[in-house]
Amino acid sequence: MMRPQAAPSRLDPLSYESLRQRILHRYGWRSSGTMSNLEVHHREFRSHSGADSEENLITLCAACHARVRRRYKAWRN
Repeated sequence: MMRPQAAPSRLDPLSYESLRQRILHRYGWRSSGTMSNLEVHHREFRSHSGADSEENLITLCAACHARVRRRYKAWRN
């Protein structure tokens, strides 16, 4: 019998902020080519069991992050 995949545990707010800062420092401007308005993005969305982990997080500028989210919402509908 196959068991449903358990949702990954979410980090508490303080731990997530620490991880977020490490991701911003690690990737910096490289993802979107800018150093301003950077946001942390889950490569595999939390809603798809994506983890709060360094391997699943990258930085995107706010405009690119919004574009990714719009595409996801359009695909979902």
